[in-house]
Amino acid sequence: MKKNTFALAFFSLLMGLSACASHSVPKTGSLSDVGVEEFAEVLSNGENTLLLDVRTAGEYAEAHLRGALLIDVNSDTFQTAVRRLLPRGKTIAVYCRSGRRSLRAAELLQKEGFKVVNLKGGILVWRQEGRLVEP
Repeated sequence: MKKNTFALAFFSLLMGLSACASHSVPKTGSLSDVGVEEFAEVLSNGENTLLLDVRTAGEYAEAHLRGALLIDVNSDTFQTAVRRLLPRGKTIAVYCRSGRRSLRAAELLQKEGFKVVNLKGGILVWRQEGRLVEP
């Protein structure tokens, strides 16, 4: 009787472990949607932050924040580029024109496990607040 109980317990343990192994734990990062002041504070964190512009190349050429990396969120290669180019240990500060595309990009980045800060209102609000952009 003891052998059967032990065998049953051991079998149950193995089944539980294999069930856990077959389900991958989803990667999740964090996401903050912030205004200009807080976004500027995040950017002042220097080497711990990467600035990401998710607009088109044309929009980027017109004006962008200094030091921004460009990856168009509407590009078919966005996910691939993110996985290849963005460092896992840094906070990703993301912006677009008005905040809609960057929020979508931020949600995708969060699902990939990144810590993300989105500029609410985008570069439009950044400029309205008198912040500098580069041509």
